[in-house]
Amino acid sequence: MPHDTPPTTSRLSRRGLVIAGIVVVLGLGFVVSNGIASRGATDVRLRDWTETQAVPTVSVVTPSTGTNKSFLDLPGRLEAYARAPIYARVSGFLKTFKVDIGAPVKAGELLAEIEAPDLDQQLLQARATLASAQASEQLAKVTAQRWQSLVGTNAVSRQASDEKTGDLSLKEALTKAAQANVDRLVVLADFKRVVAPFDGVITTRNTDLGALINADSSSGLALFVVSDVKRLRLNISVPQNYVPAIKLDTKVQITVPEYPGKTYEGVVEASSRAVDAASGATRMQVVVDNAAGELMPGAFANVRINLPQSMKVLSIPAGALIIDQAGLRVAIVDANDKVQLKKVTIARDLGQVVEIATGLAADDRVIDSPPDGMANGDPVRVVNGNAAKPAAATQDKKS
Repeated sequence: MPHDTPPTTSRLSRRGLVIAGIVVVLGLGFVVSNGIASRGATDVRLRDWTETQAVPTVSVVTPSTGTNKSFLDLPGRLEAYARAPIYARVSGFLKTFKVDIGAPVKAGELLAEIEAPDLDQQLLQARATLASAQASEQLAKVTAQRWQSLVGTNAVSRQASDEKTGDLSLKEALTKAAQANVDRLVVLADFKRVVAPFDGVITTRNTDLGALINADSSSGLALFVVSDVKRLRLNISVPQNYVPAIKLDTKVQITVPEYPGKTYEGVVEASSRAVDAASGATRMQVVVDNAAGELMPGAFANVRINLPQSMKVLSIPAGALIIDQAGLRVAIVDANDKVQLKKVTIARDLGQVVEIATGLAADDRVIDSPPDGMANGDPVRVVNGNAAKPAAATQDKKS
């Protein structure tokens, strides 16, 4: 006969199954809870990482105040101290010319002669008209004298005598007009001789033998250009903030490409005393002694002006500048690591480094190469905030 299972053993088996089920359920709940918590922590870390990556990382520099302030280099163009384009005053043909380019001339020296047959004929006609007027005046004078003598004998009326006297006055006026016309043509005929207005050098000749000459053709080419090259002018544009440091009679050093290593001395002779609104600079004129004749009008020259050591400007990298619709600005980082945009003006552009005239403080932390689209209040992460290098610490170029 089969044996029956004891009731106690059956109850123990069911209890074990219940406990095992509870353990499994609790394990599953723990695993699920742990997964949910882990996923939430991962989402938080991902959000924090994303927000951190959204904040741009920038490098900052502090403006430099100890470089490129000992002198100012400016470009200029040499010009003759006195330059006179010579135009013809009479029409005709070039009969001969006595000088060519590069020839030194003295004041009053003959440069060329113009053959003017039309003017010669006009002068002959004017002299004939003058002779006719003089003859008419002489006849009127004799007639007036005779009629005046007859008035006392009552042979003629006083009215008739006065008419003859008036005719004499008219003839005298016509004679003076004819004489003035002759004098004008004589003076004009003197301009057939083209002469130098002052001592100088012929720097241009735009005519040749037999060339047709038109009088007063100031809109065309000049026959000659005479230039006084013993002294030269050199015009420079001085930035506005440097103008107070450059006085009249200040001595400057001038160099030209054709004589490397050689320096010429000039003197600031005049200032326009006005600032050009377009360039922000003041025009100044430097006079250079050129007695040796080495310097040439029209040549490029570099002017170096020594500046007082007390002048202070701030230098930053050129890449720190922001140029947009708002103008010229730089981005700085404030104490809260937020961006502040400042408007600035440039004193000098030295290539990789620019000197700032206004808008920047010496303790500002300037963002080097700021990202596009940066605006006021944007947060940034500074990578070298505790050891910012001066902007021009390694810049030794002077301008």
